[in-house]
Amino acid sequence: MTAAIRTLPILLLAMSGPALAQYAGDDYGDDSYAPAVPENVSYGYAQVLRADEVVERVVTRTPEERCDEVEYRSTGRTTGGTVIGALVGAALGNQVGKGDGRKAATVVGAVAGGAIGNNIARQRQEAEARGCQLVEVEREESRVVGYDVEYMYKGEKYMSRLPYDPGNRLRIRVSVTPDDAAAAAR
Repeated sequence: MTAAIRTLPILLLAMSGPALAQYAGDDYGDDSYAPAVPENVSYGYAQVLRADEVVERVVTRTPEERCDEVEYRSTGRTTGGTVIGALVGAALGNQVGKGDGRKAATVVGAVAGGAIGNNIARQRQEAEARGCQLVEVEREESRVVGYDVEYMYKGEKYMSRLPYDPGNRLRIRVSVTPDDAAAAAR
């Protein structure tokens, strides 16, 4: 009996060999996780024949103060701005407060709005007195957005648009795949 017990582990190991060999061939369980076949890709250098800038015109608008050389006389009236500011401030203050606080908020809003309106009216009047006005000025500039590059690789000419100037040499990626259309025509 002791001889049978000694040979049992050896027998179990020998019987599990085919099962382990079968499992080792399929580590992933299904084909969706099988390792990818390496691509037929290599890298090389092509001679750059020319690189032409691709230019885009950009228009920007910026406000600018333009003034005449003539000084105008200021009327000194800022009443309209003060009244409009006070009315807007009072309306906003009335929305904020409640009860007796509403009255106080309305008064504070009217005073603050009047001061702001008066200040705006005074600034505008001073600019007008200097003969100035705010004008939108258009500026046009050219920006390089890329390069149309013509290059030669193994006697063949190619063209690509790149975001940079490659210089005299261009590193290229060469990929070789079968022509499926030619195989289907057979």
